[in-house]
Amino acid sequence: MTVAYHDDEWGVPQHDDRRLFEKITLEGAQAGLSWSTILRKREGYRAAFADFDPAVVARFTAKRVEHLLANPEIIRNRAKVESTITNARAVLTLQRELGTLDAYLWGFVDGTPLVRKRGAELPAQTPLSVQISKDLKRRGFRFVGPTTVYALMQAMGLVNDHDASCFRYRELAP
Repeated sequence: MTVAYHDDEWGVPQHDDRRLFEKITLEGAQAGLSWSTILRKREGYRAAFADFDPAVVARFTAKRVEHLLANPEIIRNRAKVESTITNARAVLTLQRELGTLDAYLWGFVDGTPLVRKRGAELPAQTPLSVQISKDLKRRGFRFVGPTTVYALMQAMGLVNDHDASCFRYRELAP
């Protein structure tokens, strides 16, 4: 499962707002857990959160939260579940202001993925992930600390952190 995720998705530039909202949600849900746990629950998340349609998720009620907290197909952490709804509302606000979540996120790198230098160590966070984290929080997003944001940057392809020997590094390098 993790090999397929790496080979097919991780680090490949993503521009679809629903998939970006999914990545924000899953990276936030992963905090304190293994990524393999989140991958195993991804289909459950897609079903529980309307395939990450922020317009639908933003309308979830307190009753829906209680239903979600009983769903074994997702991480049943109240703060993480509620943050998904809060983040959906923040996505809608951001879309009204800037057009798309895609334009907002990719604007931080002028639309071109950053590339890790050969041999450079993988950081847990960077000055840019700190900057994006602060701005997301200012816009009302939750579970978007600098380390989570850096993982998001990697997952959505904002930064090419594949090892230089990886086929994806070569495919995605400018």
